Amino acid sequence: QVQLVESGGGLVQPGGSLRLSCAASGSIFSISLMGWYRQAPGNGRELVATITRGGSPTYVDSVKGRFTISRDNANNTVFLQMNSLKPEDTAVYYCNVQTPGTWPPGNYWGQGTQVTVSS
Repeated sequence: QVQLVESGGGLVQPGGSLRLSCAASGSIFSISLMGWYRQAPGNGRELVATITRGGSPTYVDSVKGRFTISRDNANNTVFLQMNSLKPEDTAVYYCNVQTPGTWPPGNYWGQGTQVTVSS
């Protein structure tokens, strides 16, 4: 019903920046929460940032002041601007979209995009 396509990952040096994008398509009537998760080898999937339809963001403490989440509701797209990247930010980043109307709500995932921060 809903497909998410991520882009923007890659290799960057410490202190550098990347901008991730995630575009949702398909049978979309409404999207409530959008967010980004990440998973490093040997770790569980960690919530990085979320943003409500109205634009209110939340962040995990480790990225506050460095990452900015935003969304374009007209195009069903969520972004993650990542600045001052650190090696510990290295992970596969997954976009997540929730849709209302059921409980639990609809929950969709992107394919994942690799972010590697290394010298």
